[in-house]
Amino acid sequence: MQIAFTGGGTGGHVFPGIAVINALENSGIGKDAFVWIGSGKGIEKEIVSRFGYRYRSIPSGKWRRYFSIANFFDLFKIFAGFVKVFFLFLFHRPVLLFSKGGYVSVPPVWAAHLLRIPVLTHESDLTPGLATRLNARFSDKIFVPYEETKNALKKYGEKVVVSGNPVRPEIFRGDAAKGRKISGAPDGVPLILVSGGSQGAAVINAAVVNALDKLCAQAFVVHQTGSSGEEIAHSNYFSRPFFHEEFPHLLAAADVTACRAGAGTLWENGVTGTPAVLIPLGHGTRGDQAVNARLFEQHGAAVVVTEDELSNPEWVKAVESLLLSPNLRENMSRAARRLCRPDAAEFLAAEIQSVLKRRKK
Repeated sequence: MQIAFTGGGTGGHVFPGIAVINALENSGIGKDAFVWIGSGKGIEKEIVSRFGYRYRSIPSGKWRRYFSIANFFDLFKIFAGFVKVFFLFLFHRPVLLFSKGGYVSVPPVWAAHLLRIPVLTHESDLTPGLATRLNARFSDKIFVPYEETKNALKKYGEKVVVSGNPVRPEIFRGDAAKGRKISGAPDGVPLILVSGGSQGAAVINAAVVNALDKLCAQAFVVHQTGSSGEEIAHSNYFSRPFFHEEFPHLLAAADVTACRAGAGTLWENGVTGTPAVLIPLGHGTRGDQAVNARLFEQHGAAVVVTEDELSNPEWVKAVESLLLSPNLRENMSRAARRLCRPDAAEFLAAEIQSVLKRRKK
């Protein structure tokens, strides 16, 4: 048996898929049953390999939302990716393809549909991305995180199912005491966890550096800077380019997190009930993070600060208001847990199992 997964471009397209694979492994399916189809240059190869799953790369291209001659050349890459994955599936036919989206997922989904391989697609954002919209008509089921997302895909009827977003299991095993030990944060001092996402964010890094004296006077700051960050020596401050195995413990230790509003990040905050100041990606995107962030704010599960507001003291005030109000943090924590179901990975694994059982008959 071979169960294929596809998706990539960012960690947010990969970690949820890994969570579903983990849930399937817990049901008794061996690690060798899984293969991930991704690009040769994306972050997905690094992440999937770290977890020890098989990985097959295909040529991939993406469609940019602005004029670029690269769009023309990437059409040939997309076609080459389709040809390669079509013959890969033809000779090593998987029993099912699970798509986590991203531009690399389109050729595998289309090839699987042509070969009559069942396709399950999962969308993580409130508004469906381009890949999901291209893949939806070729999918047997489309899983979405919110009822509002289901409404956006209502033309597909009962094929659309609200599942929530799967969260990798290690997030639930975070230990606050370990997080404080890793970072060196003393007991009794509030901890702020700042992250710009898997690739870091220069604008967030600059805002933290500018406000470091003020933040560190009130709390211990743990900062994931990404590869573009600079090492800074400061009291009550701990930074690294990336946190891997340490991250669940640091998140568990956090009283407040200031972070991007990618779907994976939002749900990791949500299932752990971590109060959040969200800083969605702004310029040059389709706006999915901004929409995600506003939904959480409307539910009382987070506070939103725009990138433009990082240059003034307002974003620090948003962090301070959470630090100074235990009741506000507790209410935000409850709202986040209500919005984010913790069993999405198990739900999706059960859906995959039901397809597998039907295929065996």
